[in-house]
Amino acid sequence: MNDNNARLPSKSFVDRSPYLANPELLREAADRDGYLFLRGLIPRERVLGLRRQILTLLAAEGLMSKEHPPMDGVADLQAVAAMPLRVDVGVSEELYKQIQKLEEFHAITHDPALLNAFGALFGEEAMPHPRNIGRIMTPHPGARVTPSHQDFIHIQGAPETWTCWFPLGDCPPELGGLSMLEGSHKLGVLQVAGNEGAGGLETLLCGLDMEWVYGGYEAGDAVVFHSQTVHRAMPNTLGNRIRLSCDNRYQRVRDIIDPSSLQPHGPYEWEELYEGWSSDRLKYYWRKHDFALSEWDESIRWQREKIC
Repeated sequence: MNDNNARLPSKSFVDRSPYLANPELLREAADRDGYLFLRGLIPRERVLGLRRQILTLLAAEGLMSKEHPPMDGVADLQAVAAMPLRVDVGVSEELYKQIQKLEEFHAITHDPALLNAFGALFGEEAMPHPRNIGRIMTPHPGARVTPSHQDFIHIQGAPETWTCWFPLGDCPPELGGLSMLEGSHKLGVLQVAGNEGAGGLETLLCGLDMEWVYGGYEAGDAVVFHSQTVHRAMPNTLGNRIRLSCDNRYQRVRDIIDPSSLQPHGPYEWEELYEGWSSDRLKYYWRKHDFALSEWDESIRWQREKIC
């Protein structure tokens, strides 16, 4: 029995950004494939600006190579190895908190290009979840590649929630971006097994004959995908390079949402993350909406031994 978890990507991304001018074509491609690769969606300088802010924080902790400019993303391997690691985000808990406190880390989710793209996809107003996630995947010896998984088992709420993943900087294939299992959103919620990577669960793909799609990303590119689309990170084979990326989620305002999606990504409180922000505009912005809240279903996270 073939295990699709181990297959290498056999197709390359096709840029669907021209479809943004034709929402009908955009939605047809999204429904067929379960994802959209959008070249140059987010202003490149904005993406690089956030990259600079995060790498400045890493450099202040002594984690960056002093032989390279910080923007190159080259780690000091010895310093990184000595860092206490939060595996799912790639850095220490304390450093991740500093990143979560960056106003731009949350504000970029509201970039007009992103809101317009999801508005076209949904055919109505799109709302970003405030629970924004950063992956600062350092070459720590305890780091693990994010396994094949579906976001829905981690976020629940409305199945028609979509994730936007984008690298903070150019991300050639060797740096380890996200790969999509094309059409997998039509399979429903699949069974899982335990895994040491981010999320702690791996989707079981035994016997599925479906194609993985992958390609290089440039700063400003994004891949957006359905909450039940199976996806995974590819390994970083560049040794001392750090891969920075963001996971942001969007849904229709009228859809249900799980209360956890309205909380920070970590053991933090919003008020401590908001300290020092220059504006109140985005603080608690979601409270203007009257959401219907969903109830958590633990049964879809049921684990069993991997059998293939």
